[in-house]
Amino acid sequence: MAAKRCPVYGGKMKGHGRTAKGTKRWQCMSCAATTTHKVDTTAKSLKGFLAWLLSPSRQADMPGAGRSFRRSSEDFWRIWPIAPACDEIHHVVHVDGIWLGRKAVMLIACTKDHVVGWHLARSESSQAWAALMARIAPPDVVVSDGGSGFEKARRAVWPATRVQRCTFHAFGQVKRCTTTRPRLQAGAELYGIAKDLLHLDSLDEAAGWLASFARWCAEWDGFLKEKAVVDGRAQFKHERLRKARRSLERLARAGTLFTYLDAKLLEGGAVPATNNRIEGGVNAQLREMLRRHRGMGLERRIKAISWWCYLHTECPLPAADILREMPTDESIAALYRDAEGAKESEGAVARWGAAVTWNDLHTSGPWRSDWN
Repeated sequence: MAAKRCPVYGGKMKGHGRTAKGTKRWQCMSCAATTTHKVDTTAKSLKGFLAWLLSPSRQADMPGAGRSFRRSSEDFWRIWPIAPACDEIHHVVHVDGIWLGRKAVMLIACTKDHVVGWHLARSESSQAWAALMARIAPPDVVVSDGGSGFEKARRAVWPATRVQRCTFHAFGQVKRCTTTRPRLQAGAELYGIAKDLLHLDSLDEAAGWLASFARWCAEWDGFLKEKAVVDGRAQFKHERLRKARRSLERLARAGTLFTYLDAKLLEGGAVPATNNRIEGGVNAQLREMLRRHRGMGLERRIKAISWWCYLHTECPLPAADILREMPTDESIAALYRDAEGAKESEGAVARWGAAVTWNDLHTSGPWRSDWN
């Protein structure tokens, strides 16, 4: 065990009996000053809290129905895990958003191995996506499900990055319009064409798919132009089929369906055609964690997801460093107060999210009416 040092002169100390409470007393061999030493177990408690958060353990199964655990971990819910900046250029990055409330979405970016960034926002707007991308080095390819605002942000922040549109989500858009058992021949054929997207392995097959889709569009063009009068207004009779056609036409024109087959990109490594890595490897795990610990309020759900993402980054800090470096509710409140009224206030707090983490979760009134 390391020798105790005097807090005044730094000299060596020796044992000097115990206090009235039984705590061991130490005396400086130089100045005769006495003191006691307490072991700081906060970092150990934080490790226990994070282990519980990532485990299926229930508080109801703990001694005392978890009351002692809740008291010891209360302070840790005030900490906000912050995503580290990622300056490493990755070959493929997956992005997606997981909704936690009517006006709260966590945007997440990950590679095949670990999480590289997350950002809390009100919606999947271009500003929110740009805030996430700004802290991540532009990858060679980004795989996305086509969320709103993403492409505008990608052109502004990652202009040289190629886009792979998740083919399963492209197929899902058509399936929602046609159902799995279309009643019309046109719908059955379009459903089959969309399903073929999931089984293309070469550029020749991709060219054949584009040709078959073009033939379908030409063959059923007149059918899709048919109209009917409803409530005195002329409307297209097959609007759902038209919507499905438009979704595939936009993707075909954008050239983002078959990026995963580009030979030049494949030189740097395989490019997945779907967003399964983040859907199954991240979002599914987050939903399972929230289900296991159901009953948490919105703010704690947000922090729980932030903790999960942070602990799955490439190099998370030890518990002691987390306690020393991560901001808390109080430090963020002070930042908002200091920046209030200044033109740069919004930029100063952008790293915490789109102001959701404080302004919307902490109100001065006794009731909350802005959240479900």
